[in-house]
Amino acid sequence: MVTDKIKQLQELKIRAAKLEASVIAEREEALATLPESYGYASLKDFIKALKAASGGKRMKPRKVKKAKRVAKRKRAKITPEIKEQLKAAVAAGKTGSAIAKELGISLPSVQNIKKELGLVKARA
Repeated sequence: MVTDKIKQLQELKIRAAKLEASVIAEREEALATLPESYGYASLKDFIKALKAASGGKRMKPRKVKKAKRVAKRKRAKITPEIKEQLKAAVAAGKTGSAIAKELGISLPSVQNIKKELGLVKARA
């Protein structure tokens, strides 16, 4: 039983080698007829045309730009003075983003402080 499987395996290897050889032959034939299919008499003429189309020079590899590191902003300290300034700015009718820029804090921090001070309306 094992010997039968070994024989089958050898036969399959021979068939695979034949198929591989036929594929290589087909590929070589297709490559050999490539210049003719584009209207060139010889392979040299075809290669000259390809070089002329590409500029005749080898392409230089592109330099990959390194990503710039963005400096992390230091975390703002929310002091009672900032809270008082925010309260005055809200009373003056300034927008949240304008207040954030003026005080040097983030917009979510402005929202949190407004909520803490009771300056935000509750959702319905």
